[in-house]
Amino acid sequence: MPRTILLDGQRLARRDFYAVVLRNHRVGLSRRARRAMEKSRAWVEKIIAEKQVVYGVTTGVGSLSTERIDPVEARELQLNVVRSHSCGVGEPLGVPETRGLLLLRANTLALGLSGVRPRIAEMLCAFLNHGVHPVVPQRGSVGASGDLAPLAHVALALVGEGEVFLEDRRLPAAIALKSLGMKPLVLEAKEGLSLVNGTQAMLSVGLLALRDAEILADTADVAGALSLDGLRGSTRAFDPRLHKARPHPGQMISARNLTRLNRGSAINKSHQGCSRVQDAYSLRCMPQVHGAVRDALGYARRIFETEMNSATDNPLVFAREGEVISGGNFHGQPLAVALDLMAIALTQLGGISERRVDRLVNPLTSELPAFLTKSPGLESGLMLAQVTAAALASENKVLAHPASVDSIPTSGNKEDFVSMGMTAALKLQSVIANARAILAIELLCACQALDLLSPLESGKLAERARVLVRKVSPRIEKDRPLHADIARVAKLVSMGALAEVIAPGSDF
Repeated sequence: MPRTILLDGQRLARRDFYAVVLRNHRVGLSRRARRAMEKSRAWVEKIIAEKQVVYGVTTGVGSLSTERIDPVEARELQLNVVRSHSCGVGEPLGVPETRGLLLLRANTLALGLSGVRPRIAEMLCAFLNHGVHPVVPQRGSVGASGDLAPLAHVALALVGEGEVFLEDRRLPAAIALKSLGMKPLVLEAKEGLSLVNGTQAMLSVGLLALRDAEILADTADVAGALSLDGLRGSTRAFDPRLHKARPHPGQMISARNLTRLNRGSAINKSHQGCSRVQDAYSLRCMPQVHGAVRDALGYARRIFETEMNSATDNPLVFAREGEVISGGNFHGQPLAVALDLMAIALTQLGGISERRVDRLVNPLTSELPAFLTKSPGLESGLMLAQVTAAALASENKVLAHPASVDSIPTSGNKEDFVSMGMTAALKLQSVIANARAILAIELLCACQALDLLSPLESGKLAERARVLVRKVSPRIEKDRPLHADIARVAKLVSMGALAEVIAPGSDF
């Protein structure tokens, strides 16, 4: 049995996140987390007993923070917060995104700065361990006091209201909990507010997108290397001396990958004496462009890993100092900027891939049969595959417009500058799907080009990638519908099979 991942709010790693979210590893609270949560909860109880004025505990929330709430109404206030904030619309988040949301929320509460009972985080862990996934509508968050609406739908399920998915069935939360012998939460003072304040929805989407994006970055190097040989380009531009002279980390990684992939290529050797001096930018500048994408993803990775183990509630309870401090750690701006940067970077990755596709199918640039078919005119070959890639690349240019530069006042102008982080996260998912399809099209075109250069072969690793593609998409001997081929290769890309070709040690 895989180990149970214990949460303490400080040491949740990305590998743990993916293990719980994608492989259903069990999760629980550490002893340290329980102690920290109990201490901060004691301070909340003290505040209530002394009738101190503290936001969200003895006051209303948002622009109603000036309204005093009697301690005897604390439970009603917290339940009202959860119910009133459950205003999401649209299709539900996927199961992985919802599991990530549950895990991340449990972890931030485990830090012990939210003033809630350990029972709250334990219930989130129980949902994960029993496969209870709240129905969380995708849209309705402006990323200001965090992802209020998505988190409220999670909290709604915890109190036995709303709906959940359980074993592929969508049913009322109350029925699902009863079937599992679980009792709904009864929220105490501050606990409803602590459940809805935070950035965990956009962060969950972002972490899953980051995993996909890293696979795409590696796959782009593989596709680019196949295209380079298919177009009889030069590997000279990947000389390590050139890249040490401009040592951006991502650039150096991509240059090294491209060199490894085409090492030993008979195709490359066959044209080393040709008159071509330099290749087009989409070939020659792959390390610089792909590398910039890698560096952008590196920035997002650092932001996300910091946010995973951060307190994003408000107010925060510092039991050691005996203080409760209101602030804005729930604001999604750091994530929104990183999510937008990822969308921009992946749009560039798809854009340069589409340019290589065009060079492969265009007889004016490829020195190959038009549209990679043996019978141009009678057959159209991969002509429309490039059109599809162009459509997707252009759609991504629209989606790459940053959401984080927008803001719209909410909550009676109390929340007068918002991040739009969830919007950035959701459109990033579309950018990734489009970029994946573009790379699948490039792989199809590049492999077809290499087939036309047979019996000459590419490098050892590049040929390994070609074999993978050809297992799911046979060589195109005559015109056929290609939508299924594109889908199968895109799935191969999504699984990380092509990215694995350049994993460390794959040369041996």
